[in-house]
Amino acid sequence: MATIKKLLTLSALLLAALSAQADTFVFTAIPDEDESRLQQRFNKVADYMAQQLGVEVQYIPVKSYAAAITAFRNNQVQLAWFGGLSGVQARRLVPGSEAIAQGYEDQFFKTYFIAHHSTGLQPLTTLTDELRGKTFTFGSKGSTSGRLMPEFYLREQFQAAPQDIFARVGFSGDHSRTIAQVQAGAYQVGAVNYTVWENELAAGNVDPQKVSVIWETPTYPDYQWTIRGDVDARFGAGFKDKVRDMLLNMNDKDLLASFPRQSFVPAGNSDYQPIENTAREIGLID
Repeated sequence: MATIKKLLTLSALLLAALSAQADTFVFTAIPDEDESRLQQRFNKVADYMAQQLGVEVQYIPVKSYAAAITAFRNNQVQLAWFGGLSGVQARRLVPGSEAIAQGYEDQFFKTYFIAHHSTGLQPLTTLTDELRGKTFTFGSKGSTSGRLMPEFYLREQFQAAPQDIFARVGFSGDHSRTIAQVQAGAYQVGAVNYTVWENELAAGNVDPQKVSVIWETPTYPDYQWTIRGDVDARFGAGFKDKVRDMLLNMNDKDLLASFPRQSFVPAGNSDYQPIENTAREIGLID
């Protein structure tokens, strides 16, 4: 009898834990920078969300852009801070999902091409044959600013794949590592998210005597918050609108600096049609 009571107690505890988990609103973010910094940043954001939404909120880190998309598809997270391309990919996999907010800066985002000073490359007004034969690193394979858009402009200018332009092509995994690898001379040139570059520069993590910006892309739409379409069914009518309003009304400078963005503004799926078109054009999606 005691064994049965113990099993019943354990079952009740398990059900309670599962119920609590079911009531937790979970979000993630693409790992575009150092993981420990992301954890610190987004735990603060989770606390803010919980206060504003009146539900338990949890941030879970992921190891890759692909893992963020998979977590969203599998409903392990209901909200994600995606890049332009990863957001498009996620929404294609989850019908009814919606981009609901973007950073003010994401309306006109850009990529910097950076170069080690040993190359002798000076700031360029357009991509030139001086780049040919250099070693080059992108960021993550699924990054908008670290791969999709820089590859698009390279192909447009040279009418060739990156592998046919450069002596060696790599993928660092995130923007911070791109900067570190070019600064160390592991790669001569790299493509990096301009906000990460400016953040690292301000933090003293960039040595201007070793690495500098040589070109910047035209602007394009990038990061956004994407939410699953079934959140109202799970968390109550009007929950999606509540999340949108919470993001658009975020005005704590410390929280906004976590992204870093000056504010969030409304966004919709149609804002990212140019990203989808570009990804289809260079064969990253069907």
